[in-house]
Parts: sequence; structure tokens; C-alpha cells
Amino acid sequence: MFGESPIKRRKSTRINVGSVPIGDGAPIAVQSMTNTLTTDVEATVAQIRRIQAVGGEIVRVSVPTMDAAEAFKTIRQQVNIPLIADIHFDYRIALKVAEYGADCLRINPGNIGNEERIRAVVDCARDKNIPIRIGVNGGSLEKDLQEKYGEPTPQALLESAMRHVDILDRLNFDQFKVSVKASDVFLAVGAYRLLAEQIDQPLHLGITEAGGLRAGAVKSSVGLGMLLAEGIGDTIRISLAADPVEEIKVGFDILKSLRIRSRGINFIACPSCSRQEFDVIGTVNALEQRLEDLLTPMDVSIIGCVVNGPGEAEVSDLGLTGARNKSGFYLDGQRQKERLDNEDLVDQLEKRIRAKAAMLDQNQRIEVKNA
Repeated sequence: MFGESPIKRRKSTRINVGSVPIGDGAPIAVQSMTNTLTTDVEATVAQIRRIQAVGGEIVRVSVPTMDAAEAFKTIRQQVNIPLIADIHFDYRIALKVAEYGADCLRINPGNIGNEERIRAVVDCARDKNIPIRIGVNGGSLEKDLQEKYGEPTPQALLESAMRHVDILDRLNFDQFKVSVKASDVFLAVGAYRLLAEQIDQPLHLGITEAGGLRAGAVKSSVGLGMLLAEGIGDTIRISLAADPVEEIKVGFDILKSLRIRSRGINFIACPSCSRQEFDVIGTVNALEQRLEDLLTPMDVSIIGCVVNGPGEAEVSDLGLTGARNKSGFYLDGQRQKERLDNEDLVDQLEKRIRAKAAMLDQNQRIEVKNA
């Protein structure tokens, strides 16, 4: 609708989490994390598949014990999406999940013991071509940094991150990404801005422990939006106290709103008022649910009256402008002779949107074939 994003992304190096490239201009990947017990293999696999079905590109799985590591092995065999193993303190778990096919290790080198243990994990990651994510969190800073700064600050998060970065640099390992998350928007944003100036490696963005679905989505949108608009960020996770599927949806909505990535339908819909000639809110909510499976980028405007309707419809792939009994329908910005009955809008629009998506997909395949 509005063309390419004007955002100039920060230059970064490239790593690969399984089949997903991260950094160096690659599409900003959207990931989530399972919240099932990892030892409950059936539930974890089912959740991973649901995350993947709505567009999730990477999934992180907590591996706190050796029993969880054995479960991770079985999980890895049953799913085909890149998996990050989340590990704290025990280097033996890191070695085990690397053997079992982890695509990335989320482990802070400085927290897993002496130099020999750190080197063992790094050498294993190097041998198996597995990147590492350094993950600093404002709620779990080292005690000496808490004493030094008195409270979590952007400088404290940066110093913690650089300690781990320095370890990997000393071991000549550069296949890593870094996050400096906090539950406070300004703390996280400040830390990421400082870090972006210090290293060239990819940055994983997140506002940690953001809250429930509504409040967490808002907080994440504000924080990540500030950073992404400055070109900072190579992969994102929306941390919600909700179904991980919702994290993926919110993540793509953030990227879509900044015109960074287009995936699925971008609904332009009015909030409705007394001018509306049909149930705008009900129509849009129903269409969002029915069309979650569509990945084709498309702008669809659903406007309840003729005040703003024509203007939005003329710059959308499909548009609906509310009128009494039957509403105006636009295709590729052109008003069509047919009008849609307001009593059956959802079914009619779904049919037309799916037909348009199929046509766009076919055109894309032809372009790729002829390229």
C-alpha cells in the first residue's frame, strides 16, 4: 500500500539458526518460546507446530535438566523448525543438546563455570556450526554489577553483555547474537542503543516479561518499535504471558506496521461510529480469524461509510465502503460494478480475498520462474 519501509537497518554480521539467516540484511526473524514442560514431549511438539503454523520461524525450548535434554532429542526428531536450546549454568546440558541437533544455544558463557567448561561448549558449537545467543536480562544481573550501579541501568546491561562477548572474542568465536532485555521499555531501549554501537553481531530484540496479551503487546510494540525504527534489530521475540501463538502474531504485526516485513493481510479498518452501515468490528474480527492461514501480503480496507472508505479502498488490494443495504466493493483500487450485500459480508469478502491471494501467489511463482 505504502511501498517499502524508509528504515535503514544497522549493519551487522550474519549467522544462521538452522535454515534461518540472521543479520546482514536478512529478514527480521520472528520467534517464540514454548511454555510447556519440555519433558512433556507431546504437548511441546504440538505447541511448536502451532507456532510454526502461524508463521513462527524459530522456537526456543527451555532445557533445565538432563531429562529435559533427552526430551529435546525426541522433540527435535518430530519438528522441522529451527530450535534454540535455552540453558543456564550446566555446560553438560549444552553439550548434550548440541549433540541432539540444537540449532542454537542460548547460554551465557560467563555463567557456566571455569575456562575449561566454557571452551568445551564453544568448541562444540564451532565443530557443529551452532551459533550462541548471549542473553542478558535486567532481572538477573551479576551481583557485582548490581552493587556497582545500584539498580539495573542501560550501562549495567551493556557491561554484562560485553563480559560474555569478550569471552567469545578471546576464544575466537564470532557466531553469536546478543540480547539485553528488560521489562522496562526505556531500560531495554537504552541498553540496545549502547550495544548497537559496541558490536557488529546481530541483535535479538525483546521487552522481557512484558505482561499479558494486551498490555504486553502494547509495551513490546512501543519498545521494539522505537528500536526497529532506528534500524536496530535482526530477530525479535514478543514476551507475553499468553499463548506463544499470540507472540508470533504480534511480532509480525509490529514488523508490518513499520513496513519492514509483509506477511498475511493488513486490515485497514475504521473504529466504527454512528455513520457505519454494517457491523465493521464484527466483520473484521471474523475475517481475521478465518484468514489466519493466508501468508500472502495484501492490504484490505474495511470502512463502514463513504467518508474515508473510497480513499482507503483506492490504495488497497481490496476495499469495502459501507452504504445502506449493499456496500461498495473495490479491487486493485478500482470500484467494481457489483455491490456486496451487508447481510452476508464475511462470506463474500473471504471468498474474494482468497481468490485475490491465489492470483497474487500464482503471479509470484511466474515471476520467480521467469527470473
